Amino acid sequence: MRSLLKVPVLSAQVGKRLCVLHVVGRKSGKPYDVPVAYTRYEGDILVGTAKRPWVSNIRKGVPIEVSFGGPRQTADAEVLTDADSVVRLSEVIARDNKQWAKFNGMGTDAAGNPNKADAYQSWQQGCVIIRLTVR
Repeated sequence: MRSLLKVPVLSAQVGKRLCVLHVVGRKSGKPYDVPVAYTRYEGDILVGTAKRPWVSNIRKGVPIEVSFGGPRQTADAEVLTDADSVVRLSEVIARDNKQWAKFNGMGTDAAGNPNKADAYQSWQQGCVIIRLTVR
């Protein structure tokens, strides 16, 4: 996936909703390149994911690098774990990315609005939101 994001013609299609987070292990110092789906919201980048081990390497106040198929950019990152933030922002991501909503078991009503109970259940099952502010 990371390789496809570097190919000029393919990156526009494959990477339409994908970016790569370049995370450094907080203990090991080992670099990790993690492809993730993202949504742009109020000038920030939102990433919804399960609380995987690599997420622990993202710490508020410690910048990370992110790439959108081009050169790396520096971003301030924050992992949101509280129910209110995760449910609210999961709904934002689900409205923007129907595949993400489907993957995370979030249904919609007739108007296309995400089901709040599904978003809450996603939080209960360990979903977190990573908010990136690209510098």
